[in-house]
Amino acid sequence: MYKILKTQGRAKCAQFETVHGTIQTPVFMNVGTVAAIKGAVSTEDLERIGTQVQLSNTYHLHVRPGDTLVKEMGGLHKFMSWNKPILTDSGGFQVFSLAGLRKIKEEGVYFQSHVDGRKIFMGPEESMQIQSNLASTIAMAFDECPPSKAERKYVEDSVARTTRWLERCKVKMDALNKEESTINKNQLLFGINQGAVFTDIRIEHAKRISEMDLDGYALGGLAVGESHEEMYEVLDATVPYLPKDKPTYLMGVGTPANILEAVERGVDFFDCVYPTRNGRHAHVYTNHGKMNLLNARYEKDMSPIEEGCMCPTCQRYSRAYIRHLLKAKEMLGMRLCVLHNLYFYNHMMEEIREALMEDRFDVYKKAKLEGMQQEEV
Repeated sequence: MYKILKTQGRAKCAQFETVHGTIQTPVFMNVGTVAAIKGAVSTEDLERIGTQVQLSNTYHLHVRPGDTLVKEMGGLHKFMSWNKPILTDSGGFQVFSLAGLRKIKEEGVYFQSHVDGRKIFMGPEESMQIQSNLASTIAMAFDECPPSKAERKYVEDSVARTTRWLERCKVKMDALNKEESTINKNQLLFGINQGAVFTDIRIEHAKRISEMDLDGYALGGLAVGESHEEMYEVLDATVPYLPKDKPTYLMGVGTPANILEAVERGVDFFDCVYPTRNGRHAHVYTNHGKMNLLNARYEKDMSPIEEGCMCPTCQRYSRAYIRHLLKAKEMLGMRLCVLHNLYFYNHMMEEIREALMEDRFDVYKKAKLEGMQQEEV
């Protein structure tokens, strides 16, 4: 059940009840592609830094270790020792990102495994079956993510096929949730709005999928090559046509600034690899801009990454020590940076929720953006 607690303009603070616990939104989901956060971050770490939802990848877990093995192990929650909500994406993004290794047909997509080259077929029914085996809290519908700069005719055909696939996903999910051997019989299904940067296609698709009465709705195919302004234009046009009484998820976005802008436009759920990827490359987020800890200026700097930050890294370690670890290629350096970045993102979402509840989101957003405009502290 989704309940809006407070609104300010189109921005909203809500709670979403699931079988694995209540999610407070707006929320950032930590990306754990293969049921692990890159950078040696454990589930205990995730609990400690305030993570609400963990995201894993359907395609990657199907390839390795195999979704049937995960089911044998009792599902993804037991397998990775995580008792809070998990969202699994559908494999649809791999239709986009593995363009050189796949063929799209009406029945589904033929892949070549990026691991060993073996042939894989995934359609709506297969994606739902894999996600049911994984027993995630929220399953994403199988879709095609067309390139943001694709020609209009291609996008129209792709979106029409994504709609047909969504209908098949819903039928299959309903059937799977009734099966005796299904681990999570309360698995939720989110549909995905597509349409590249064509706002009229986006709006029509939003209207069509809204009629299907799904558990939540995502906007896919953004942050894949278009400008930030084009993305915000799509959100401005499309979000009002998605159900107000269901959560809205902007997939794969983004920077702290992107998140603040999207919250203002009515988005609840976010995920992005930036905090982990940047952390592994010594780039850390602060309220005064992004820092590159490999810079020589931090060689003798005994202050934490950010004064006042309550993350496990800043509570104990200095910029100088972390820089030394990174230069020495010690994994601990990456881990400490990733922990800080994930805490920064999760803490920012907490601040956003507080600001919304106190009717000061506009003031908070302005101050946060102004503070983070410096590229280097």
